[in-house]
Amino acid sequence: MIKRTKASISKAILHKVGNKFNSTKNAFSEQELEFDEVSYDLMLGYLLRPFGSLVESYRFNHHSNISLNEINTYATQLFADESNFIDLSKHVVTHLFEQSNSAQIKTGDVLVCVFEDIQYDDMFVKAIGIFKIENRSEFFQTYLENQSYDLITQKGIPTKKVDKGCLILNTSDTEGNIILSVDNNSYDTQYWIKNFLNIKYPDDHNQHTKNYIELCRDFSEDVLKPSLGLQEKSTFLAKTIDFFKENEVVNVENFKEDVFNDDKYKALFDDYKKGFETDHALIIRNQFDVSENVLKKQRQKIKTEIKLDTNIQIKLDVDAPDASVEYLERGYDDLKKMHYYKVFFNEES
Repeated sequence: MIKRTKASISKAILHKVGNKFNSTKNAFSEQELEFDEVSYDLMLGYLLRPFGSLVESYRFNHHSNISLNEINTYATQLFADESNFIDLSKHVVTHLFEQSNSAQIKTGDVLVCVFEDIQYDDMFVKAIGIFKIENRSEFFQTYLENQSYDLITQKGIPTKKVDKGCLILNTSDTEGNIILSVDNNSYDTQYWIKNFLNIKYPDDHNQHTKNYIELCRDFSEDVLKPSLGLQEKSTFLAKTIDFFKENEVVNVENFKEDVFNDDKYKALFDDYKKGFETDHALIIRNQFDVSENVLKKQRQKIKTEIKLDTNIQIKLDVDAPDASVEYLERGYDDLKKMHYYKVFFNEES
């Protein structure tokens, strides 16, 4: 998560990236961009806005030696000496071009920038930004001719969101430079994250919190919902969020004791956790600190509605894990041959 209150663009250049799969070529600029005041303010917000709400970060990765990661190498050289900015930006685009191994990969504009004074964890740091703009929008341009106004249709870059972008911060931890990334096109995520940037999640409390809540969400869907129903699924998720809210440190054994009443489901959870780790190529720590920022974002993704085939929905409060146990009963009516829910309450509003 960054703040851009004092951030500025010190260098920027625009190139065109092709696709070697369909033989479209790169086109390189030889000069840096020069902004007027209006376009500068618009560009600064357009490029940095997507990173303001990001919680998870990445680190550079390589199967043998991190110094062989191409983008890591270019960023390191640029942080050390900005005199080669234009040449290094061309290397970045060439490396991006080399990853276009399918017709799905879109051509587009590539912006490479150097930012000053981006705030990250109470520090003001330099950052290198790489942005790929793939989608263009049509808009009307009006003009005056022969004392009458007319209009033409043109295509340009929309200013609402960046298609793909990353910020490489000039600050690091034990695992390397901190990297933020956004990708609003889900059809080619491996192309940007894995092939081009070659980055991975760090071994930190943000990622541990995210992994564990995702594990619980998948377990509730794949195991609890089929065997116990939507009410138990929702109750489990509410208990999970409540446990994370009440504990600064998550201990896996304490978690299972708190949320499961039946040892059978503790064992099922352990087995599911092993499969989840294998499928996602990660390790769930047995104890880790809770990230409040990640917890807040993950909580918003949890759905606790019970949708019935009679066009009725029951929405359970994820912050009240005991409510469905105390005030909601599920049963079966032999006369109607239908399941039912009985809801207890004092007042309605």
